[in-house]
Amino acid sequence: MKKTVRKIVKVKKTAAKPATKELVRRRVKKLVRKKLVKKKVRKKKADSRGGQPLPDLETAIERFLRYLEVERNSSDLTTKSYREDLEGLVEYLHELYEKRLPQPSEITTLDLRGYVAALHDAEYQRTTIARRMASLRSFFKFGMREEWVTMNPATALRNPRVTRSLPFFLSTTELGTLLQTPPESDGMGLRDRAILEVMYSSGVRVSELVGLNIGDYDKEQGLVRVRGKGKKERMAPIGSFAAEALKTWFRHRRKLLALPYARFKKDGPNTALFLNKFAGRFDVRNIHRMIGKYIKIAGLDTRTSPHTLRHSFATHLLDSGADIRSIQELLGHANIVTTQIYTHVSTATLREVYEKSHPRAQ
Repeated sequence: MKKTVRKIVKVKKTAAKPATKELVRRRVKKLVRKKLVKKKVRKKKADSRGGQPLPDLETAIERFLRYLEVERNSSDLTTKSYREDLEGLVEYLHELYEKRLPQPSEITTLDLRGYVAALHDAEYQRTTIARRMASLRSFFKFGMREEWVTMNPATALRNPRVTRSLPFFLSTTELGTLLQTPPESDGMGLRDRAILEVMYSSGVRVSELVGLNIGDYDKEQGLVRVRGKGKKERMAPIGSFAAEALKTWFRHRRKLLALPYARFKKDGPNTALFLNKFAGRFDVRNIHRMIGKYIKIAGLDTRTSPHTLRHSFATHLLDSGADIRSIQELLGHANIVTTQIYTHVSTATLREVYEKSHPRAQ
C-alpha cells in the first residue's frame, strides 16, 4: 500500500515539472512582448517629435515660445520678454561651455546660479533678475512636460529681495498742464492731445493704446474695447474731454487716410485709431518719444513716462473715493494685490481725513 502511494506522488511530481516549465516560458514570452511594446511606444514618441526626442537648447527655446503663443495665448510683448531672457542664458552658456551649447538636460543648478551671479555683476536691477529667474523656471517646467529634462534645475534658485517702490504720479494740476501742451494748430498736435486724453481718461497701457482700432471705439456708449495682457478684453470708459479730443482728431484723421502714400488704404473697423504721419499704426516707441517731448516743454519731472498717466489715473480715482475693486477692473489687473500698491494716498488727503475723523485732531 505504501509503495503504491509513493508511486502516485512520484507520478504527480514528474507531471508538475513540465507544467511549471510551460508557465515560466509563457511568463518570459509575456515580458518580452511588454518590452517590445515599450520600445515601439518610445519609437512612436521619437517619431512624433520629428526624430529628436532631446532637441538642442535653441530648438527647445523656440518650441517653448511657440507653446506660449499657441497654448498659453500670451501677448507678443510677453513672448518677446521670454525670448530676451532665454537669449541671455544662451549667451552665458555659450561662453561657459567653451563655444558650444549644452543640451537642456546638461544644464545644472550650478550653471544657473553662475548665470544669476553674472547678472548681479553686470548690475542688473533686482526686478529684472527676478523676472529672468521666473522665465527659467517656466522654461524648464515645460522641458519636464516634454521630457527633455528629468528635473527643473531652476527651482533651487532663490529670488533676490525686491523692494517695491511706490509708483510716481502727477498731480491734477501737473496733468492739466501736460494735457494742454500739444498744439491745436496742426493735425499731429490734435492727435497727440487725443492720445494723452485717452490714456489719462481710461488708464490704458501704452501697448493697449497702440493696439486700438477704430472699431473698438463706441461713441454712443463712451467706451473703448481694450486688449490687455494675455489677450484678455475689457471695456474702458472714455470721459467727455477725451471724447471731444477724439472727435477733433477724427477730422484730421480722414485727411491722412486720403493721402496717396497712406499705409491704410481704406478706413474700416480694423484700421488703427491713432495714425502716424504716413497713415500707418502709431507704435510704442512713437508714444514714448512724443510724451518725452511734451514733458520737456511743460517742464515736468523727468521721471514722468507714459506709464505715469496710468499711475495718475489710479491714484486720482482712489483719492476721490473709488473702491479698490473697481480700480482693479478698470486697470485690467488679474490680481488685486497688484492694484493694492495704489492704496498709497497723498499726504494732503490723509491729513484731511484725519482732521475730519479724529476727535482730538484740532
